[in-house]
Amino acid sequence: MQLLLGIMLGPPWRMRKCFNRNMLKDHRGFSETVLKLEIISQDALRKTIFPLGDLTKSFVKKIAAEHDLHHVLKKKESMGVCFIGERNFENFLLEYLEPQPGNFVSIEDKKVMGTHKGWFLYTIGQRARLAGLQEAWFVVDKDVSTRDVYVAPSRDHPALYRDLLRTNRVHWIAEEPPAELVREKMMECHFRFRHQMALVPCVLTLNQDGSVWVTLVKPARAITPGQFAVFYKGDECLGSGKILRLGPSVYTMQQGKNRGENAKKEEVDKIEPAT
Repeated sequence: MQLLLGIMLGPPWRMRKCFNRNMLKDHRGFSETVLKLEIISQDALRKTIFPLGDLTKSFVKKIAAEHDLHHVLKKKESMGVCFIGERNFENFLLEYLEPQPGNFVSIEDKKVMGTHKGWFLYTIGQRARLAGLQEAWFVVDKDVSTRDVYVAPSRDHPALYRDLLRTNRVHWIAEEPPAELVREKMMECHFRFRHQMALVPCVLTLNQDGSVWVTLVKPARAITPGQFAVFYKGDECLGSGKILRLGPSVYTMQQGKNRGENAKKEEVDKIEPAT
């Protein structure tokens, strides 16, 4: 630790006149760090030091190799559900939760495609392994009341893409809420909800209860209620809010547009005399 403290270039925060700490985007290789710290309070952040803040993961491993710290080099990456080890995820959850059987339902024609042991075993965007089908189908939505898990026959099906969501009350890291958002009621920034996800330009609209509507410049895949939307302005992580509601999917909007065009055509056909 003394070695690392001696070579560090500085912690990943900076001081403002109001003495609040700002959380900055981290370096390539530590992209998950800010996404896990964006709910930290100012009281805790003021007392926190990140000694590896300006070091990349590859550089830290290089230091470890030079000083025979082989346990650091051999340590596995933390991915997915951390710390449960090598085991079947579905079986692991069913050790603690009662099965709630339901159907896999096609989002396109509402046909039942198979059965499952519980809607909670699936997340939006993951592959649904349907018995007897070789082609890949993917989870696009869930209905807890009916236990239906809706699926679509493509990883990039338009039912997986949305450009509107609402959070709960946002936790702002350094300024609550940002002055620009208070003044204008709207603010341009960037958004992500997974640590390996590319930042997406968006517009925030502030609600009276402190929540925000997030309008994305382009639809993002597999946005999921319960995950955290994290907001950035330049190099700064502004804060985050839990995703509570989603706008309609691209597929739903396409279907609505098609129905509207068909209805309009029917009305025109009724009015215009046959030739």
